[in-house]
Parts: sequence; structure tokens; C-alpha cells
Amino acid sequence: MINTLHIKNIGIIDDISIDLNEGFNVLTGETGAGKTLIIDSLNLACGSRFSKEIVRKGESYCLVELGLYLPENKDSIDGNIVVSREIHTNGKSSCKINGRLVTVNELKDFMSKIVDIHGQNDNQTIMMKSEHVNYLDNFIGSKIQNEKQEYLLLYERYNQINKELKENYGDEKEKQRRLDLLKYQLNEIDTANLNINEEADLNAERKKMMNSEKIFSCLSEVDNNLSETVIDGINASVRALEKIEEIDNEYKDKLNILKNIYYDVQELSRDISSMNQDVSFDEERRNEVERRLDYISDLKRKYGNSIEEILDYQREIQDEVFKIENLEEHNNELKKELKSIKEQMLKKARKLNEIRKENATILDEKINEELNDLEMKNAHFTVGIRYEENDNYTENGLDDIEFLISTNVGDEEKSLIKIASGGEISRIMLAIKTVLADTDKVPVLIFDEIDTGISGKAAKSVGEKIKIISKKHQVMCITHQANIAAQGDYNYYISKRVLDGKTFTTIKSLTENEIIEEIARISSGDITKSALEHAREMRCGA
Repeated sequence: MINTLHIKNIGIIDDISIDLNEGFNVLTGETGAGKTLIIDSLNLACGSRFSKEIVRKGESYCLVELGLYLPENKDSIDGNIVVSREIHTNGKSSCKINGRLVTVNELKDFMSKIVDIHGQNDNQTIMMKSEHVNYLDNFIGSKIQNEKQEYLLLYERYNQINKELKENYGDEKEKQRRLDLLKYQLNEIDTANLNINEEADLNAERKKMMNSEKIFSCLSEVDNNLSETVIDGINASVRALEKIEEIDNEYKDKLNILKNIYYDVQELSRDISSMNQDVSFDEERRNEVERRLDYISDLKRKYGNSIEEILDYQREIQDEVFKIENLEEHNNELKKELKSIKEQMLKKARKLNEIRKENATILDEKINEELNDLEMKNAHFTVGIRYEENDNYTENGLDDIEFLISTNVGDEEKSLIKIASGGEISRIMLAIKTVLADTDKVPVLIFDEIDTGISGKAAKSVGEKIKIISKKHQVMCITHQANIAAQGDYNYYISKRVLDGKTFTTIKSLTENEIIEEIARISSGDITKSALEHAREMRCGA
């Protein structure tokens, strides 16, 4: 649900915050006070398009923030989520979910699962033909969900096989070209006879050859110093300690240490001398190393960033060559499996169609009952199900489902999304939402002037239907109808004031007495004694 709505610098709205509640939240107020701007702000927070002109005159940006509570959500441990959208007049904008920057599409996708805004020109899920099958299946519930899940597992494998067959070189020339290329690459890598540590060893050898003169000079200096100075000095020290080792054990211990040092330095001197003798500069070997490194570099450019990656690629193309050379047998196995999968899918698709047709009539009856209550006695709603056995499988089987409606006796049933009358759309949508309230998973429903084109008994019915929906969803409704306002659990009054030549929108949460006065104002225009009495009657009957 929405806990808090904060709007800043949108139209005549300077800076307002609305604390909303569970149940039925009703917003009423003066014409031009900013009620539509509140819906525009909610649309912005849901990722809708905008014009820079929406920013309040004299300001450089506008901001909409929603404080949400969603008990089960991966974006928050405690369920509290803050969604915000900021728009600047210089064209810059930002969208955030819990402080994390997201794209407009990410914001739209996230909010589409939370808020459903219904106005005269809305774009909600129930007006999307592709969603009608989901509404029907959610209405049916467990009767269809298990069948659908089993079908979806088959459908997933069906798509995998088709994709693999499509990618399995269906064209013989293309297959041969691919095979020739892979064999050429395989031969080139095989011929190279690469060793995984080879490049590192060659680079080390190359480095030594490039620094051979420096190495020889330094090793010679070390060799001379050890031979002429250090070893002779240690040897003389050993002979001196040998003369007094019997006097005290401490001298004997030091003598042993010094002897070990003498032997280590002698061995080190021999090693240095040997290493120095091995230093040489072989121009032919250097050229050989350079050629080999260039060859490896060329292979890396073609097949991987390292010898390890080249060898991995070698194994991959070996597998692919084997697959191509045995492709006919492999494809035949896939085709056999595909045939079996399609037979199983067809059975499941038939079953899904059977369940949907059986339950669609029940949904038809329920929605038509609601339409009758909403003073659309001549309207007739139908769930249109077109089933055709072909290979056009979808994730929903072979059913093409669309909500159809005729609003007058003798009219042809048309697609719901083509209905033109705003008042009719409002009531049709409300009828559908009333029936589907238990299955509609979007937690927040917002109705923007759903009372357009209706009055009297129809308006009273609309208010009653919204009240039913609000038992399962948080509802926010902007209305001009007293019968609808009387049904509210929480009522808010939107007004405007002028200060220092500027217009400001204000919003106030009404007390019970103030709600009665507002119902009286809406119903008669003046707050008279009789209007108040009538308002109390409407409120008590709600």
C-alpha cells in the first residue's frame, strides 16, 4: 500500500504530503484545486511520460515521492520502500527505488505490479488484451494453475528444441562452410602445440637475453667479491675461533655457525660462477623466441586472450565438429522428442481450453450482474475465447482470449479496449474489478473521477462496488459524487489559496463532522440544514 505521497513543484502544488490508509481513501474538493495534478503526480511516479511544463512556474525541478509498504518484496527487508522521481527543466531526470537509481522502464515495470491507475485515458493492465488470459486464469484459480504449470514445462522444452534445430545448420552449404572453418581453426591450434606455461617461460627467457650484458657484468662482480674478499675473510675467522673453541662452549657455538656460513657462501660462489658461465647471447635463439611469441600473440588475437582460453576454445570446436559430423542423428533424436512434446502440449492445450470455456461463462455471469447493478442493464460482457489447433503455441496454450462487450441491445460485441464512452468504460472496469477483487494481485487501485457521466442510483452503486474492492485493496478515489464520497473510510479535501500573487494547493484530512459537511456541499452546493441531514443519511447508509 501507499503510506505517504509527497509532491513538490507540480503545477499549482508547491509542497504537500498526504498520509494514506488502508481501505477506501476519498479525495474531493474545488474545481481547479489540483485534484488532477495529484493523479498526474502518481502517474509520474509510475513511470509515465511528462512535459517540462508540469514543473511549477519559477521552479527548476519537481519531485514525487511514494512511501510504500510491501510485506513481501526483495527490495526491502522490513517491507518499507521509497520510490521517487525527480524532473528538471533542463531535461535531466532521475528515478530511484530505495535510493537506487533505476531506468524509467525499470520504474514502470516495478510500479505496474503495485499501482493500477484508472482514469479517462488510462493505460492499465486490464485494458491490455495480452493480460485478459491472466485475469481469466486468476479467476479460475487452482483448477487451472496445475495444468498450466505442467504445460509451461513442456512449452519451455518445445522452445529449446525448436531453437536448437534452427541453429543446427539446417542449410547444407552453411553447415559445410562452418565445418571447414572449424577444422581449419582446429588444425591451426593443434599445429601450434601450445603449452599452458609456454608464454610465461618464453617471456622470461626473452627478458634474460635482452639483459645479458647487464647480467654478466653483475654476476662477475658478485663472483669476484665472494672469492677475493668474503670467503677468505670467513676462512680466516674460522681458523681463529678454532684456537679458542675448547675454552668456552660459547666460542664453539659461534664457530659452528661460522662454518655453516662458510660452506653456504662457498656453494653460493660456485653457483654464481656457474650461472655467469651460462650467460650468453644467441642471436638465432633470440629470433626464434620472438617468432614464437609473435605466433602465440596471433593465435590469442584469433582465439582467446591467453593460451588457457585458446585451449578451452580448442575443446569447444572439437565438440562442435563432432556434433556437426553427427548432426543428422542428433537432429533426428530432437525431432522425435519434439513430436512427443507437441502431442503432450496439444492434450494440455485442449484441457486448458476446456477449463477456460467452462469457467468463462461463470465470469461472464458475474460481471454482467455487476453491470446491471451499475445501471448498465443493456450491456453484455463476454470472455471471447478463440481456439485453433495449429503450431502457434504460446505460454497460454492455443487460446486467444479477449474481453468483449456490447453496451446497447442489438449492438455487436466489440473489444473492451475499443469502447469509446468514458462513463461506460468506468463502470465496465469497475464491474470487472469488483468480480476479480480477490484475484487481482495489484495492491493499490486509483480511480480518477470514475463517476464521469453517471449520477443518482448508478453513482450510489459505483460507491458500493468501490467499497467492496477496498476490502481487498487500498483504494484512492477522486470524485464529484456525494454518494461515492459517503462510502469513504478516509476523506480528504483539496483546496487552493492565493498568497503573494501565487496559487497554492492544500490538502486536509477531514474529521467525521467535516466529512458530513463536504458530502452536503457536493450534493446541494450549499451547506444547509436539510443538506446536512441528507448527508448524514447517505453517510449512515454507506
